[in-house]
Amino acid sequence: MSAKDIFHEIVKQALEKENWVVTDDPLKLKFGNVNFQIDLGAERVLAAQRAGEKIAVEIKSFLNPSAITDFYAALGQFLSYRLAIEAIEPDRILYMAVPLDTYRTFFQFEFTQTAIERYQVLLIVYDPENEVIVQWTK
Repeated sequence: MSAKDIFHEIVKQALEKENWVVTDDPLKLKFGNVNFQIDLGAERVLAAQRAGEKIAVEIKSFLNPSAITDFYAALGQFLSYRLAIEAIEPDRILYMAVPLDTYRTFFQFEFTQTAIERYQVLLIVYDPENEVIVQWTK
């Protein structure tokens, strides 16, 4: 089993504050012979007569000295997870959760913004101090 990110519980609580129900911790998928463990699976009922919205969230801390190294690893993991989700649970949307301070700095670089746009990475920006989600990107 892989280790949980340092901000795992904070992001989980922040999602619950926004009325998401965490259904899987972690979300386990198998695609061919490869097993995946995405940090969280959650869903939210939008209305009594409509199907719920389902998401998967890969939580990142970006605490290492090199944000670009963390980004390389996070992006590769995100793209692999998205491939598996599209094949197994196509109704689930994958997000990468990143801390607010990293979003305000590293994620504002031209390179990072270009990569996020090119690879269509959906982000949840969370504030680890206040344990809230401050932004969803699409």
